[in-house]
Amino acid sequence: MTQQAQIFLSPPDVGDLERTYLLDAFDSNWIAPLGPHVDGFEQDFVELTGLSRAVALSSGTAGLHLALIHLGVGADDEVVVPTLTFAATAFAVSYVGARAVFIDSERSTWNLDPALLEAFLVDRAARGALPKAVITVDLYGQCADYDALCDVCARFEVPIIEDAAESLGAFWQGRPAGAFGDAAVFSFNGNKIITTSGGGMLVTDIHAFADDVRHRATQARQPVAHYEHEVVGYNYRLSNLLAAVGRGQIAGLRDKIDRRRTVRERYIAELSDLPGWTFNPIDARGEPNHWLTVAQIDPSKGSTNRHDLMMALQNEKIETRPAWKPMHSQPVFATNEVVGGLLADEVFERGLCLPSGSSLSTDDQTRVIEAIRRLSLG
Repeated sequence: MTQQAQIFLSPPDVGDLERTYLLDAFDSNWIAPLGPHVDGFEQDFVELTGLSRAVALSSGTAGLHLALIHLGVGADDEVVVPTLTFAATAFAVSYVGARAVFIDSERSTWNLDPALLEAFLVDRAARGALPKAVITVDLYGQCADYDALCDVCARFEVPIIEDAAESLGAFWQGRPAGAFGDAAVFSFNGNKIITTSGGGMLVTDIHAFADDVRHRATQARQPVAHYEHEVVGYNYRLSNLLAAVGRGQIAGLRDKIDRRRTVRERYIAELSDLPGWTFNPIDARGEPNHWLTVAQIDPSKGSTNRHDLMMALQNEKIETRPAWKPMHSQPVFATNEVVGGLLADEVFERGLCLPSGSSLSTDDQTRVIEAIRRLSLG
């Protein structure tokens, strides 16, 4: 009997162009630090986002960390973070000694709820204790409601950092992900829509913001012959080798998005009739990149529960994953303030991320769908 191959959730999707760029970097001996592919990769993001500055970094988390430092966030400050996110968003706040306040999501995008944020800022303004920043998150490849979020933050003069780690190539009201707030950060980890194996990018239209981040990310060395440092620096820049891979990846971004959209559409067409099954919402004002397709499984309507299905699929070598566990439920943040949380709890309890990679073959998706139907219907 032929053993079935593992089907992964969102594996890297690389090709000949990435190899060509990588060998070019290798053969030119531009290995590290930096190099022409880093410059080219940054320019790719300037063109993609329409912003004037991009800084290639070792991770998206590094970008969040440096953005908070630039904004002067420090000990005992508050920073608003959506509770429904990956922990890196909140960890960056802890790195600077500040405290994350977690706010729930709204149902149409699963992203930060503008109404809850407004009520929170009204309360904090009355106390004279506004947060130092708001970090928005574009969850599962869909932009947050930036019409409302940017309006409320502008009224209270609270800066926005856009965590666009999952939303490269998405749009909101015709504007690309990353084009909102004082700065935005992307991630290129191995499971993202494009990957450099590990890396990130900060983009901004504020020249001083980019200059400060670039300086601090390169050990904050002053432009003199000896090693002079006036502020604490970090080793946070991306290598030329990894940037070369990224340039090849970004050339195929639109094709990767189209393929993930096709994967999502097929899941919806062939699984929506299962009892209690729905999928992560798509707001008509935006155009997501469909990074991951997330099923919502309500066991009270006759379907198997999320956990049991995930374990059964794992036994058949099909990787799935729960939706993000909310930050207010994480032990490390047990004492942090939370506003709302019921929507985030529901998404986590019912949410199952399905294999969504742009390299997922038609046959492998058929295998996933057939297994889900068999396991769900008994």
